[in-house]
Amino acid sequence: MNKTSSAVRASGAGSVAALAPIEEFLAELHERILETTGGKVADYIPELGKADPTRFGIALATVDGELYTTGDADHAFTIQSVSKPFMYGYALQQHGRASVLRHVGVEPTGEAFNSIVLDEVANRPFNPMVNAGAIAVAELMGGNTSDDRIANMLELFASLAGRKLDVDEAVFASEQATGHRNRAIAYMMLNTGMIERDPAEVLDLYFRQCSINVTCRDLAIMAATLANDGTNPLRGTHVFDAQTVRDVLTVMNSCGMYNYAGQWSYEVGMPAKSGVSGCIMAVIPGQIGIGVYSPPLDAQGNSVRGIKVCQEISNEFELHAFNNRTNVMSVIRRSYRADLVRSNRLRTAEAQGALFFG
Repeated sequence: MNKTSSAVRASGAGSVAALAPIEEFLAELHERILETTGGKVADYIPELGKADPTRFGIALATVDGELYTTGDADHAFTIQSVSKPFMYGYALQQHGRASVLRHVGVEPTGEAFNSIVLDEVANRPFNPMVNAGAIAVAELMGGNTSDDRIANMLELFASLAGRKLDVDEAVFASEQATGHRNRAIAYMMLNTGMIERDPAEVLDLYFRQCSINVTCRDLAIMAATLANDGTNPLRGTHVFDAQTVRDVLTVMNSCGMYNYAGQWSYEVGMPAKSGVSGCIMAVIPGQIGIGVYSPPLDAQGNSVRGIKVCQEISNEFELHAFNNRTNVMSVIRRSYRADLVRSNRLRTAEAQGALFFG
């Protein structure tokens, strides 16, 4: 178990640092869920089928820059579909909501993530979390040449993770060799005008974004960047505006977990995105980002252990989006009206607290 923070507590010279409560919780959670069996490593992309099914890591990053990890949190794997929310955020940030909506909608599909189907009314992909939508979004990456667009894409993910990331060339080659269904999707969208450039070039970028190597630590920091209104909490780098983050999290909440999205929202209640490499990224706005990796997948293509981890964290800390935490009537002893009784204390803008409608 590790904690990356300037506040690591030690019990004396040469002694082992004491575990904080969150570290103890994650260590116990990892040990317990490690016993979970079931699921199958994705093998329709041959390189992914080589993953060690016993690998299991958890990382949690807070919006004030604390990072907690356990298990195989430093083991590298490819980000796969967890790249989709960030590419969508980039498109919104660069082109604006109205322009992006002409290329991809925001509705759940009820279909498989790789379905060859478009919205019959608008002739566009249903949402950016399925392959068709992600391919349409990939075309919106800025740059005058293919190399420029690849460089800009990698720069985006570096700013999110707080470090330089690279592409797993073996997985990229495997995706290219087996991505015939994605080629069918791309050519269908070329026919409907949803993409305009050569589908082979658009897919080259899409396969590369899915083949970026990350760790659980990276995913937790990237998730915490969304939780922190678009600013990387470890580096202070501003990546997305708050409005962009809101739109990204909204689509993640409704579409991020494939055909399990509705049940996920019901049981776990936090915006999340899964990838077929076995990773899950979850976001609790204003609080934390979570990254989990365990390759065995369920029938919907989500990590079996990853789902259990997020369920446990949500339940233990009451992080479901619709848990009401704003009712403070039980501790109010006296009430005043601000138009009748006013404070004599002057506060700076930084010292003024948040207001809730409650």
